[in-house]
Amino acid sequence: MPTYNEAKSLSSTVEGLLELVSDADLLIVDDHSQDGTAGIADSLASKFGRVRVLHRPQKLGLGPAYLDGFLQAFKDGYEVVVEMDADGSHRAEDLPALLRAVNDADLVIGSRWIAGGSVENWPMTRVLLSKFGNLYARVLLGTTIKDMTSGFRAYRAEFLKGLVSDPVSSQGYSFQVELAYRASRRGVVREVPITFVERTEGRSKMTLRIVFEALLKIQLWGIKQIFS
Repeated sequence: MPTYNEAKSLSSTVEGLLELVSDADLLIVDDHSQDGTAGIADSLASKFGRVRVLHRPQKLGLGPAYLDGFLQAFKDGYEVVVEMDADGSHRAEDLPALLRAVNDADLVIGSRWIAGGSVENWPMTRVLLSKFGNLYARVLLGTTIKDMTSGFRAYRAEFLKGLVSDPVSSQGYSFQVELAYRASRRGVVREVPITFVERTEGRSKMTLRIVFEALLKIQLWGIKQIFS
């Protein structure tokens, strides 16, 4: 669970997760938050034995935060590694379905854009942007994955270790697309429906710069695929 300035939502998200999913351990990867998130994370780790915190010395980006978390999971010998946001947008009650599905897959994506999936509290412009971005990625990269940008997903640890053994070029939200694309070429990817709830506390990290970075990288990967 990567965090950067999530003080308003972290406690409720973590406590809800631990209550609903009794067999999950949690690693919070904090990117040197400036709003007290790090202290809250440490308090949660003191209160709950299933919570640990990895403090990073500065804000280094979402992709590197995930990679550091993955490496810790590999060292600790976990069989399944889950990505989940700290702002409450990923509901703990949807996680059991991902964990069940990963028994028969290498990657399971919690999808907003398959039958049964939905979003709450998004303006139509955000819905259209996400759907267009995923369609764009799907066409250029030749996959059937409907929600390549979803950050709620479960990997088989051994499969994930292979995915990230080659350098990952993405730093921001295109990290999700890059790993989904790699997974689609190397293993079994399934999608299960989730309800994505727009945060009610804090501010979204999504910017136009992040969107354009992702679109450019997708285009470059698509061109590389054509000539490979």
